This record gives sequence, structure tokens and C-alpha cells, in this order.
Amino acid sequence: MLDVLHREGIYLWYYFTLQLSQIFRYWVLGMVLGSLISVFAKDYLHGLVRSMGGKQLGVLGVVLSALFQRYVPSELVASLFGENEGFGILMAATIGVPLYACGGGTIPLLQAWLADGMSLGSAAAFMITGPATKITNLGAVKIVLGAKRFALYLTFTILFALLTGWLVNLTF
Repeated sequence: MLDVLHREGIYLWYYFTLQLSQIFRYWVLGMVLGSLISVFAKDYLHGLVRSMGGKQLGVLGVVLSALFQRYVPSELVASLFGENEGFGILMAATIGVPLYACGGGTIPLLQAWLADGMSLGSAAAFMITGPATKITNLGAVKIVLGAKRFALYLTFTILFALLTGWLVNLTF
């Protein structure tokens, strides 16, 4: 029994070490960008949140995500995201919006896409828009912010994802 626990401990250590080494740079970049935004845009963002109200969202993103992940081959998606880096980043950021993907759920998906040729900038853009725009988050944001500011939230999420993807491609 101790032998099994020892093997499982080694496996878990290896798995988390590997995951950390693959995402550490993006995590640091996200921390820096998030800190800068929270420091320099805090009052503006708080004002936006206070002035908004809203309605509930449907389940369209969940349905689109299920259909997309089931019927669209990962090689096709990776080729769209990798061949032309600028267009690939735009595609990744745009496709990330309607897909129902959480941070943990996007990692295996992105690993497959990266292995098939997706650019790192496209992966970063998808990693930002996917979790930031999943249905549960969007529902809460729309209720709090209202329709007009909800559209601004989506616009800024996509713009920052595009900028981050472009910076990642320039850096790496």
C-alpha cells in the first residue's frame, strides 16, 4: 500500500511540476497585466461595476462548446491558429468567447492544439477569452453591469487577449 502511495505521489509531483513549467511564464504575465490594470484602472472599473444592472444569459455557449469540441478536429483548429499568427490570435480570441471553457479545462485542449501547431500567442489569447467569457462568468457580469457595459466587457476582454497574444508571439 505504501508503494502505491509513493508512486502516486511521484506521479502527482511530476504532473504538477510539468504543468507549472508550461504555464509559469503566462501566469506571471497575467499577474503583471492584472496588477497594472487593477492599479491604474481601479476607480474606472469600480465605477463601471456600480453603474450596471442586467439580465440572464442563455445556454448558447454551452451548446456551441459541446458541438465544437465534438465535431471540429483539433488539427483544423490548430492550423487556423498557427499558420498566420495575427489571424490565428484573432481566431483564438474570438472562438474563446462562445466556448464554455474554464481555466483547468482549457489546458488539455491547448496542449493538443499546441502539439498540432498552434502559436503560443494564440494559446494565450484563447486562455484569456475562454475562462473570462464562460457562461457562468458572463451571466454574473451581465447581471451586474447591464447590456451596454456587458458589451464593453466583451470588447475589452477580446482586445486585451489580442494584445497579450501579440506580445507573447513577439516575446517567445
